[in-house]
Formats: sequence, C-alpha cells, structure tokens
Amino acid sequence: MMMVDAILIPICLWCAYVLRLAEWWPWERMIVHWWVFPFASIAGVAIFTHFRIYRSVLRYIGSHTLVLILKSIVLLSVCIMILGFFVVDPIMPRSVPILFAFVCTAYVASTRYLYRYYYRWVLTHLLNKESVAIYGAGGAGVQLATALADSAEFKAVAYIDDSENLQGAIVHGLRVYSGEDLIKLVESLDIKHVLLALPSASPDDRSRIVEKLARANINALTVPAMSEIVTGRAQIDTLRKLEIKDLLGRKAVVPDQALITASLLGKSVMVTGAGGSIGSEICRQVIRNNPKKLVLFEACEYNLYSIERELNDHFKSENLECEILPILGNVCDENHIHKVISTFGIQTIYHAAAYKHVPLVEQNVLVGIRNNIFGTKTVCESAIKLGVERFILISTDKAVRTTNIMGATKRFAELIVQDIAKRSDKTIFTMVRFGNVLGSSGSVVPLFLEQIDNGGPVTITHPDITRYFMTIPEAALLVIQAGSLAVGGDVFVLEMGKKVKIVDLACRMIELSGRTVKNADNPHGEIEIAFTGLRPGEKMTEELVIGCNISNTVHPYILTAQEDVPSSEKLQSLLEALDQALTSFNIEHAIEFLSDPMIGFTPKSGIVDCIDTQQRMELGTE
Repeated sequence: MMMVDAILIPICLWCAYVLRLAEWWPWERMIVHWWVFPFASIAGVAIFTHFRIYRSVLRYIGSHTLVLILKSIVLLSVCIMILGFFVVDPIMPRSVPILFAFVCTAYVASTRYLYRYYYRWVLTHLLNKESVAIYGAGGAGVQLATALADSAEFKAVAYIDDSENLQGAIVHGLRVYSGEDLIKLVESLDIKHVLLALPSASPDDRSRIVEKLARANINALTVPAMSEIVTGRAQIDTLRKLEIKDLLGRKAVVPDQALITASLLGKSVMVTGAGGSIGSEICRQVIRNNPKKLVLFEACEYNLYSIERELNDHFKSENLECEILPILGNVCDENHIHKVISTFGIQTIYHAAAYKHVPLVEQNVLVGIRNNIFGTKTVCESAIKLGVERFILISTDKAVRTTNIMGATKRFAELIVQDIAKRSDKTIFTMVRFGNVLGSSGSVVPLFLEQIDNGGPVTITHPDITRYFMTIPEAALLVIQAGSLAVGGDVFVLEMGKKVKIVDLACRMIELSGRTVKNADNPHGEIEIAFTGLRPGEKMTEELVIGCNISNTVHPYILTAQEDVPSSEKLQSLLEALDQALTSFNIEHAIEFLSDPMIGFTPKSGIVDCIDTQQRMELGTE
C-alpha cells in the first residue's frame, strides 16, 4: 500500500486542483506549483508511517484505523496549506488543501475498506461456509457476529431473539427473527447451526431454548459463560457443542471464596483417589487456592501420571507456589499411609479413594469391602494419631437405605468417620454426601454418548428410574466448602436440585447430538432406547438423607443432617467380624454382617461375586 499511496496521493492533489479551478487540465497553475506534488507524496507516506497505518491488517480494519487515517490526512493537508500559502509564489488557492483532505480521505479509506469487503466477499461466496443463526441479539450476539465475519467456517445470516422489542429490527446488518419462526427460518435460509449467544441467560431460560432446538433437530453450539469471558479463560467466539449440563436447568453455584481458602491456603493437603473423577477435580480446585503442598495419593499408576502432569502444566502456566507430590499407594496400607501423612505434615485430607461402580463391587465383594471400609478406617486412624486438622470423606447417596454392596460399604465408612469424630479432640472429621456427577467414570452420560455415536441402541435399566445429577467441578467446590464448615462429626448433604428421569436424559442427549429418538410415536427415528432391567443392587431412585432431621448452613447449597451413630463397641465388633470374613474369604458371611440393621443394607439380589459364582459352579451348587 505504501507504493500505491506514493502514486495516488499526488493524483488526489491534482483532483483538488481540478475541483477548485473547474478545469480538467489546469496545467499553467500546476506547473508553477509542480514541486508540491512530490512533497505531498513523500510527506504523506512519512505521516502514514508515523501513525502506523501501514501496520494495520487490512482485512481487520475498523474504526480505530479510520481515526488514524483522518488524523494523518488532516496533518498532511495542514502541511500542504503552510507550504502553499507561505512558500510558493503565486500562492496556492486556499480551498485546494481543504478539497485535498476530502479527496484523499475518500481514496485512502475506500481502498482499505474495499479490500476488507473483498476479502469477506471471498470468504462468503468462494469458500463453502455454513449458514448459521445467532440466538441472542444482545451484546454477546453482536460480538459473535463480528467475530464470524472473518470466519472461514461459519456465515451468520440471521439473529433469533425472544424480545419483541428487537424482533424485525436490523442489528449488525442482520435481521432479528422470533424464536417462533425457528423451523421456517432454518428451511428458508438453509441454516446448518444455531449459535447460542446467551452467556448471561438463567439456567431455566437456557434449558428451555436448548430443548426447543433439540426438539426441532437443530444442531446447536454455544458461547462460553460470561464468567469465563470476563476472566479471560475463553473468547466470545470460542464455540463449543452443547452438553447435557446445559439441559439440567441448575443455577450456577457461586463459591464462597472464604470457605474455600479456609482449609487450603498455605496448607499441606492430601487427596486420596487423586486420579479419579472426583479426586482429580478436587486436586484442580485445591491447587488454584495456593496450598503449600498437594499430595496426590493414588493406586492407579496411569491415573496418577495423568493428574500429576496436568497439575504441573497448570502450575507452570499460572506460576503457583505449590509443591506437587505424586504418591503411589493403597489406602489399606497402614504403614504407608502413616508415613506419607507424617513425612509431608498433612493438615487436610480429602478421602475420595473408593470403588464406586455398583455392578463391579457386586462382582468383587471382598475387595470392595476391604478398600471402601477398611481403607477409610486406616486413613482415619492415621489422621487422628498424627493430628491432621481436617478429614473429609467423600460419600454418596447410594449409602442411604442401600440395596447394593457398594452403598453398604460407603455407609459403613460414614459410620467409621462419625465414630472416630466422637473420640477426636484435635482432628475435625466430616463427610459430604451427594448424588451422581456428570461425566464421571462409569456414569451414564459417557456410556450414552458412546452408544449414540455407535448408532444405538441406548440402554436403560428401567423407564422410571431417576437420579440426582451435578457437574464434577460444582461437586468438588461444594465438598471443599463443606469441609471448611465442619465442626466434627457433621453429615453434609449437597443440594442436588431436582431428580432427573434417566429416560428423559437419554432422549435429550440423542436430540442434542442431532439425531431423533426411535419410538412408537416416531418409528422412523434414528436411535432406539432399549430397557434391560434393573441390575443387581440397583435402586429405582436414590435418597440423600436417612432421617428427616435436616438443617440449613450458611451456604445455600450445603445442608447438614442429624443422624444417629451406633455405639463404638457395636461398630468395632462388626468390624472385627467383617475382618474375619475377609481373612477366610467368606463372602456369604461378609454380606450377612453388612446387612446389620445399623448399616441399613437390604440386599435385593443374590450373590453375584465372580469368584464365589465360579466356585459354586465347580461344586455344582449353582
């Protein structure tokens, strides 16, 4: 552009003479002032360079560059005016520099903007861009439309907004339509995707819009939440696929930073089961709050490697001052646990290590008991001996009036924590109970996604089965905050919102994927839902509290339950009996001891332990 400007700026000056003198070839006057033309060329390029106009990327040119162009041309015109009035003889017509300013502005601005529009025309017409509509004609929608103007993938063709004040208006060159016109709009404008630009919408409104799009079988993408945009973790045009959490209609839980830092800031923290779904997220939240040390205690080598590498990458990028210590080990190894806690001066323990998959624990009864019950007992006893400040057990709603081995072991672990809390003067023991988390290992969401990708069917055990759901980061943050609220022996229950029917969850996930559900009402659908029957130990619905005595805390999403605790003698007697059953590998006796009334375990199926089943088959008793 520099060479073009050097040639065309003198031509702009010639045009100013033509306009002033009303002659196409005013040679006589121009010959007298001939040296003003090379001056205008050289000075113009020098001034444009000074104002960094040549550094502007033409395809992104905007109002800021236009202001610089105006400043540059005004300065150039003033220089020509001074030269023409005080140096040359005869003097230059007074209106020539003014006319030059208008002509030169028109030339310089138009060439830049024409290039930008040509570039966007090429992107729009020569590239195979997909037409998209933007749902939301507010500030986020306008920013998204601006960002998409230079996209090689999408072309915005319309806005959709539920505000009657905006419907029919033209915003950023695009018309705003009503959400009621969605299906007709998709057909008439050949819209391939709808982009949700609603970062501040309430969860209920967002869920309603997403369901509308899903029912219409429209592929939808969404911009990040406003909190991510404001903090710089994402850009407005960082589009992502809609996830099932967008359909839950849960309000975002705002964490209480004071509660989070109370048990983390400057502390030595240990997370058992650090590589699991919940344990790893607790580690991510812990490291963001500047602990002194973070001990990752994990039995699985690969999981430990993965979370340690992830945290170290985050540690380097955020310049955090925290020592990350990956420790391979089993929570049942008393000597190892004792050594780790004492060596690193652990002050806070989040005990997330447990086998949580219901069918697998049903098939591996004794291992589940050993890990979930005796592992918890081992860590608790080491914590109280070594004066750990806080111990937080991660529990589950499956521990309440359970019908499966896993739930019974977690309920037993809860009783151990409550019993030790009665005997502890220094260490604060507490537990946090909550329901399913989205995307955890073994949960229905990743299973459904895999089945949908494979073309179905999506398998559900029963059409009426329901569960509570919460996102993993939300659950981890609430666990940390609950731990800070504890005074000893507390049973904290997280507010999980409404129960969700699993069949509704499956239907929504199918629709979100752009597929249709195959059922009696739609026999030509793409994905079928198959009901397989309840698995051993599975309940139709889950509960979060054993009794009715539940109270609020200072946190609106953390409740506390008052539950009876059996005597230490009775609990110890049952532990000894269970230990003997494990030693003798007597699965039947182990399940019998777990069925003690204080556990609240009511088996609904026979023994399906793999080893026990094989032995009975060999003996001919199966």
